[in-house]
Amino acid sequence: QVHLVESGGGLVQAGGSLRLSCAASGRTISNYAMAWFRQAPGKERNLVAAITWSGGNSYYSDSVKGRFAISRENAKNSVYLQMNSLKPEDTAVYYCARATSSSRFLSRLQYTDWGQGTQVTVSS
Repeated sequence: QVHLVESGGGLVQAGGSLRLSCAASGRTISNYAMAWFRQAPGKERNLVAAITWSGGNSYYSDSVKGRFAISRENAKNSVYLQMNSLKPEDTAVYYCARATSSSRFLSRLQYTDWGQGTQVTVSS
């Protein structure tokens, strides 16, 4: 099992930027796809962005496409989410997650390890 710790959340005005980081420990994440999910109050936890083990392929939900960018540094056992042009509807707790596959990353069922989450609040 891998231990994931997110950081970088906070309060930002609409139009601003934040960079989330996810640091893994306990085992390497370099062989696995990784993802960021988010969950707003009273709503389901949804996939925001995902990246394959090598970083060669990525996925973005329609709501963040063109504004967010996922990346990873396997040497640092870390994954990042750069969030630009933030909107109030991006407000949520953001979770980092590790998939059981190196390249399959679209189903929430494929993720077995989760961080504790970091709060992102975007004010209008």
